[in-house]
Amino acid sequence: MPITPTSPCPCGSGHPHGRCCARWHAGEAAPDAEALMRSRYSAYVTGNSDYLLATWHPDTRPQALSLDDAPGQRTQWLGLDVKRHRVTGADTAEVEFVARYRIGGGSAMRMQEHSRFVRQDGRWYYLDALA
Repeated sequence: MPITPTSPCPCGSGHPHGRCCARWHAGEAAPDAEALMRSRYSAYVTGNSDYLLATWHPDTRPQALSLDDAPGQRTQWLGLDVKRHRVTGADTAEVEFVARYRIGGGSAMRMQEHSRFVRQDGRWYYLDALA
């Protein structure tokens, strides 16, 4: 089912996609690290690799990012649960979350991450994940 501006946002905020993550995908600066992290999850759901690269800090960003799935191995994103958003400095923050997904017809899996973010020139960027 395609995501429209009136569809619930994939990030789980409860807001329509057009008033939530679609704003950040269209170029508006996310107001905080949690909003950026949610919009990055939505970008994975919608296959927006350009947005993912643009919001990845240049020091840690990969050269390229392919979201193309192997035949029969389509990733289906099932939901996002933000556990904690913590401001760690004037321009730094951390977000802990669990994303659920399924590959192909397999069982649902969980990806738990503790991510670090940095703000530069008024924009938040994903820096890396803590081990």
